[in-house]
This record gives sequence, C-alpha cells and structure tokens, in this order.
Amino acid sequence: MAPEVAPKIAFEAVSRDFAAPDGSRFTALDRFSLAVADGEFVTVVGPSGCGKSTAMAIAAGLTPPSGGRVLVDGRAVRGPGPDRGVIFQQYALFPWLTVRRNVEFGLEIAGRPRAERRAVADHFIDLVGLTPFAEALPKTLSGGMKQRCAIARAYAVNPAILLMDEPFGALDALTRVGLQDQLLDTWSRERRTVMFITHDVEEAVYLASRVVVMAARPGRLHSVIAVDLPYPRTEEMRLSSHFAALRNRVWRAVYHPDRPEEAPTC
Repeated sequence: MAPEVAPKIAFEAVSRDFAAPDGSRFTALDRFSLAVADGEFVTVVGPSGCGKSTAMAIAAGLTPPSGGRVLVDGRAVRGPGPDRGVIFQQYALFPWLTVRRNVEFGLEIAGRPRAERRAVADHFIDLVGLTPFAEALPKTLSGGMKQRCAIARAYAVNPAILLMDEPFGALDALTRVGLQDQLLDTWSRERRTVMFITHDVEEAVYLASRVVVMAARPGRLHSVIAVDLPYPRTEEMRLSSHFAALRNRVWRAVYHPDRPEEAPTC
C-alpha cells in the first residue's frame, strides 16, 4: 500500500472569535476542518459572514486562530511566510512603480540580483499577458490588467500556495470571465496550490476541482462538492448541462443549506 500523502494545507478544527462593539464575543469561524492537496485548486463559497476570509487570513498567518491550527506541509502556521502568496480584491500595487517594478518588488526585498529579478519578472509578466505594458504605471491600466499584475507579483516570489480573496470581485463580468481563463492557464503551467474565495457560484465551479461550501452563524463547513470536469476548462464545459447541474448543486448548498440535497440529475 502506498504511503498516505500529507495535505499541503490542513485546517484542523480551526475557530476564531472576535470582540463585538458591545464587549461581547462572537464566533466568526467554528471548528473548521479541511485538507487541500499539493497542486489542488479549491474554491470557497458561502454567504457573507460565514468566515471565508477569516479562514484565509489564518492560513496566510495574518490572523491567529482562537482554537485549532492550520498546518502547511505539516508545520503549524505562526505568521506570514514566503511559501504563501496572498492576493486580495484590492490590487495593492505601488502606484509610483511600473508593472515590471511592482512584479520585481518582492524579489528586491529578498535581495535577489537585478538581472535575476528582471528575468523572473519578465517571465511572469509574459505569463499573464502584460509584456506590452511592462513599463506602464498602474494608473494607466484597466482593473483586469491591475489584477493580472498582482497575480504576476504573487507568482514571482515563488510561493507554493496562492491564497486569493475575491480577486475578481470588483471586475465587470466580461473581464472576470477572461481572467478566470487566464488564471487557470497560469495555474496549469505552474501548478501551485490555490485556495480561492468567491461569492460567485459559477466562478467557484468553473475554476475548482473541489468547491468548499461554508455555512454562517457561526462560520462552519457545510459540504465539499467535487467538480468532475477535466482541465483545461472550456466555454463548451461552461455551457454544458453537467456544468449547470454542478452549479445548481452548489447554489442549493449556499442559499438553501438546510434543505436535503437532491439526487443528481446527470
């Protein structure tokens, strides 16, 4: 029998409490457990207040848990680290730096030589389709281009894990669909482990191998739904009846979590 492979990320009964304005305590995340495999693309959906962003912040080392722990490669997360890249809905680019200099920034902080920084940055700028804009300032870019720059910057420091908190949430629908395909193309070539938070059920199904559905008050795991669609994902898949059935299953889990699950129709 082959030895069991340890997960890349493991949430072990993770809880997080916060203080309310009136001095009371409330539970944002309640005994959340999840294992994510190395190289897996997992999406997380659920209603507002279900603890999605709290779980990601704990995995990133930005927020400590009140109970339980998160393990990365079997080691407990104690704080931020270069093994985890974080991408938020806000692009967080330095407005006075060009696209290339933004992508190089983490490498510069790490003390990498200038020629190496340039080569690595140019590789990822090309990977996200921004080579013609390498010398452009963020103010001249569209929202989608800014987010692609943020993704290239996260990849450039070579994290094993990408934690993405609604990175496409502020974009128009057409740009969003294009960036979903761009992200999957980049992921297929680099195969980093991705945990991607979204409010968009269709986006969750299109991107992931598994969709994690969370329930609110307090935030907890509701279900994990496997997406049995092969990669690369295509427009034909998005328009298929099987995709619609998967989307509907996730939709019911998010918006009607107390209803018994219906039998699959395909």
